[in-house]
Amino acid sequence: MDTIKREKLDSIGFKFSKAMGQNFLTDSNIPEKTVRLSNIDQSCGVLEIGPGIGALTLPLSAVAGKVVAVELDEKLLPILSDTFAHCENVEFVAGDILKLDVSQLLKDKFVDFRYCVCANLPYNITSPILTKLIDSDLFEQVTVMVQREVARRMCALPGTSDYSAFSVFINYHTEPTILFDVPPECFIPRPKVYSSVVLMRTRTEKRLSKADEGHFFRIVRAAFGQRRKTLVNALYAAFGSKMTKADIMDIIMFCGFDPRIRGETLGIEEFIKISKQFQLT
Repeated sequence: MDTIKREKLDSIGFKFSKAMGQNFLTDSNIPEKTVRLSNIDQSCGVLEIGPGIGALTLPLSAVAGKVVAVELDEKLLPILSDTFAHCENVEFVAGDILKLDVSQLLKDKFVDFRYCVCANLPYNITSPILTKLIDSDLFEQVTVMVQREVARRMCALPGTSDYSAFSVFINYHTEPTILFDVPPECFIPRPKVYSSVVLMRTRTEKRLSKADEGHFFRIVRAAFGQRRKTLVNALYAAFGSKMTKADIMDIIMFCGFDPRIRGETLGIEEFIKISKQFQLT
């Protein structure tokens, strides 16, 4: 960590918060590489979440049209404001990203920019943040640093041990790519796990309507909610109050699948096929 920034943190009696998932990057090569591989340029309005002491904000400010960074820890805002006082294209917002109206924030802060996200996410709330950002359907791309095991789940293929309902959600909405891994020694304090930077490009063509997506994801969550069970039994556990196990088995077989199949082996198109048939029954 930069000595000057370390001194500023010490001057305000700053203590790293586990509750906020605070792990600050100390290797400047990592944020620079992240920004370079994200292909961010002057046409981009970049939303950053949890800037910390600005390790990622700095290279973002050099290439993006505008950067708006949302920081929950208000003790860091004076340091950030002082550090980036010379950057007219950087603005800091105090708040909790999970409580903010992201759509309104983008409308207020970005005019005539492509919406992008680039952030080192707090590891303890990675999934809800990503779910909110992707569900908003506002961003052309999202680049985030997350725990390596989470990154693997995000990019996992059907039939693999990392494949989950979250994998289906991410891959339905985006095309995710793991850009590179980051070792624990690149942070202070050091996390106990490796991290990975993931780039997700939003899919422009949706395969289902918004209304149908809701039912589709209920099917997916049910399929993975009982991983050790067959798909028939897993879906019966979720929808048994509305249909018999025989009805569910008929749907699975009508869709061309073995009734003993498990949900973790199915891809997005297979889940869509089953979801559509459920709605017709």
